[in-house]
Amino acid sequence: MISTRGRYAIRIMLDIAENFEGGYIPLKDIAERQEISKKYLEIIVRDLVKAKLLDAASGKGGGYKLSRKPEEYCIGEIIEITEGTLSPVACLENPEMNCPRAQNCKTLPMWKEFDALARNYFYSKKLSDLL
Repeated sequence: MISTRGRYAIRIMLDIAENFEGGYIPLKDIAERQEISKKYLEIIVRDLVKAKLLDAASGKGGGYKLSRKPEEYCIGEIIEITEGTLSPVACLENPEMNCPRAQNCKTLPMWKEFDALARNYFYSKKLSDLL
């Protein structure tokens, strides 16, 4: 399940893409347009800046802007930065993890198929597709 954190991250990225006019966009403006607490958005944008999805500037004229073009962002990337892995089970989360039951696990093929569906879906969607 995608929490508000992941959903809001996508809304932040969309808001910045839609309202970009060459400068940085203040977080208070995004918070007002999206009707989300500025305090909560501060937590989310910190992760987006750390992951280099957003550029930040402080002071007068400061705020946030996309570090790339909207068509260069996969929705899956945004979700995984804010939510963690899309993998439905721990054994698929880390490919180097050798589950001792993998050979006999009757459910593993189902989890692999679901994992591939979710990953392919969210990584095939670009931020620009939602604009």
